[in-house]
Amino acid sequence: MGETYEAAGVNIAAGEDAVQRIKQQVRSTFRSEVIGDIGGFGGLFDFSRHGYKKPLLVSSTDGVGTKAFVAAAAGRYNTIGIDLVAMCVDDLVCHGAEPLFMLDYISVHKLDSQRIEQLVAGVAEGCRQAGCALIGGEMAEHPNESKIQDEFELVGFATGVVERSKLIGHQKVRPGDVLVGLPSPGLRCNGYSLARKLYFEVAKRNLDEPAWEGCHHSVADELLLPSVIYAPAVCDALAKVQPRAIAHITGGGIIGNLARVLHNKVDVVVDRSCWEQPQVFSELQKIGDVSDQEMAQVFNLGLGMVLIVSPKNVTKAVDSLRASGHRASVVGQIEKGIGTVHIVE
Repeated sequence: MGETYEAAGVNIAAGEDAVQRIKQQVRSTFRSEVIGDIGGFGGLFDFSRHGYKKPLLVSSTDGVGTKAFVAAAAGRYNTIGIDLVAMCVDDLVCHGAEPLFMLDYISVHKLDSQRIEQLVAGVAEGCRQAGCALIGGEMAEHPNESKIQDEFELVGFATGVVERSKLIGHQKVRPGDVLVGLPSPGLRCNGYSLARKLYFEVAKRNLDEPAWEGCHHSVADELLLPSVIYAPAVCDALAKVQPRAIAHITGGGIIGNLARVLHNKVDVVVDRSCWEQPQVFSELQKIGDVSDQEMAQVFNLGLGMVLIVSPKNVTKAVDSLRASGHRASVVGQIEKGIGTVHIVE
């Protein structure tokens, strides 16, 4: 008998089983604009009913980074898809766009249909939270490419739409504008290469040990805390107040991401005393004796999203975001400058 695909490491039957397992999860995310069903060669979405005059499509792609290694090591796969959705859709709203639909890509060393089902269940839950449809995806089995049996790669692609006249960005930021921050209870998907080194190599902690002294949850619980999805709350706020700019605090930390919404005639001053920093950041800084500057360039430090609004719209913005369930607060201001981020206590 000749060679087979399965003998080469690819299990077609497992792939078909995985598709059957995820169908209901995918369908649970569909909006009324979705045309067709899972299994086609492409996802179809009709946004003509939105009534835009000059619509702009906004696209974003991202992954979950080395947080995937933590999920694989812990054997927990059902929440990291939420992180994936957050990383993609929360970028879209920074342009004032409403997330419409998303696609995912999963690469594994060995295809386990139950594990795929858990990964897609997380993506579907994230899409339901974000209000966007999961209209397509791909799973790939790459035998012998990874030394770790349970290792995987999870990537997403999201698309949103914004009326051209409502597009927001750095060019609108003015001195006197105010920063309104939305809290993040954990690391989201960023800084995990450093966090993993500090916890597992420097402190030599195990996943099932307490995250810090006196803590009642484990290192795994802390590092796998799902990212908050801010998009629905921000979209609600966009309908009530037009922010000057929005920054999603992801890779690059507070410093790198706020710099992205500045032009060369303004600075931003962030007041660290205006929000509560989650304990995990203090623990990581203590383990590695990490400088304040390095922490702010790597981690979100408890701020997942920052809206820059005019002074007259601060109360309206804060009230809207709080009504959506977020403990929004004023965390800084814009001053004349040269495009620099300043963090003060």
